[in-house]
Amino acid sequence: QVQLVESGGGLVQPGGSLRLSCAASGIIFSIYTKAWYRQAPGKQRELVAAITTGGITNYADSVKGRFTISKDNAKNTVYLQMNGLKPEDTAVYYCNVRRQLNYWGQGTQVTVSS
Repeated sequence: QVQLVESGGGLVQPGGSLRLSCAASGIIFSIYTKAWYRQAPGKQRELVAAITTGGITNYADSVKGRFTISKDNAKNTVYLQMNGLKPEDTAVYYCNVRRQLNYWGQGTQVTVSS
């Protein structure tokens, strides 16, 4: 059974930082493309960042230069380092791994507010 468990969300002031983690089990983690998505209230889910098996990354324009996606295959974990957080980054953040199939975590809330 595939499980993705996110952690690290919370409430942070504008300009602050958070690091999200997503621990995977039940899959051969290294062969999957990993990604983080987010969904704000009333909006569609959107891609935030992705990292391929070869380590190639891509980011949404809105987070370039502020967010960094990374992975640790030995720990079956993907991370999202978020710096310079803005109120518009407020959303539920979801971990995703994909190959022929897509798997999703349960989501973790990130709230950026003073």
